[in-house]
Amino acid sequence: MRADRLLSLLLLLQNRGRMTAPELAAELEVSVRTVYRDVEALGAAGVPVCADRGPEGGYRLVEGYRTRLTGLTDAEAGSLFLAGMPGPARDLGLGAVLASAQLKVQAALPAELSAQARRVQERFHLDAPAWFREADPVPCLEAVASAVWERRALRLHYRRWRGEVHREVRPLGLVLKGGIWYLVALAEEAVRTYRVSRVLDVEKTGDVFERPAGFDLAAYWAESSRRLEAALRQDTALLRISPRARQLLPMQFGAAGVRALGSAGPPDGDGWVEVELTVESEAVAVGDLLRLGPEAEVLGPPGLRQAVARAVAALADRYLADRYQESSAPIDRL
Repeated sequence: MRADRLLSLLLLLQNRGRMTAPELAAELEVSVRTVYRDVEALGAAGVPVCADRGPEGGYRLVEGYRTRLTGLTDAEAGSLFLAGMPGPARDLGLGAVLASAQLKVQAALPAELSAQARRVQERFHLDAPAWFREADPVPCLEAVASAVWERRALRLHYRRWRGEVHREVRPLGLVLKGGIWYLVALAEEAVRTYRVSRVLDVEKTGDVFERPAGFDLAAYWAESSRRLEAALRQDTALLRISPRARQLLPMQFGAAGVRALGSAGPPDGDGWVEVELTVESEAVAVGDLLRLGPEAEVLGPPGLRQAVARAVAALADRYLADRYQESSAPIDRL
């Protein structure tokens, strides 16, 4: 472990130039005292590390010195696919490994390309989770990822909507979608998807399995996502929407909203148009459509229109109840 840290310290100084002890400690996730000891160890090993004092001081390598000890370990090479995603890398327990791999790759680049890589890192950042939601806690993610890598079967204690179950699965891969981790695994001779945050406990069975020949994780996920959307959005609502709702539809309903706008008829005198929007079950659709407020009217099917009308009537009864009419502010002025 210390040898890896010393190499990381050396590559940090080589790639970034002068750095202070607190900066090095933060990068290496160690104490400042440990940095002092490591710098002394590098000097004793013949590495020309200089210490500059003063406000602009810090540690640096003698001008022109470069190391070629940049060989990647297996773990570091495997972590490079997560470059640019430090959060997911930490979730998988690969944060330190990824940082070490990136240092080594950068150190191996010619000076011009190394500077270009730093500029890209300074100017682009990928933030995987969706807006306004906390990332799911995934305490079992590292164990699941280890089983994926080692091709070892797992016993899952899993929380479904209808209760908790135990399943024996053969993990095929992990997918990060909108900040949520999913496990793709063989279970009962079928490929299934499990949300990792709902895994309550895992146990390795010790059995090593063979991956299905030709299994393509990316292709499976794309097809699975398409099937899920088709299964969920089996109904179509006919809506009359305002110009404001035409702006809201893509934000509220994503791709389904974009497709609905493509079906829009000509605007009436007030700028309202009719669109066809694919929706989920009636109970879900009512809540989704109410998010558009007075900017939309459900024209059909009749059952959905009636369900929305009942929900609106219930809301009106609740907000116009007598106990609120006693407020100092009249209802019609609120």
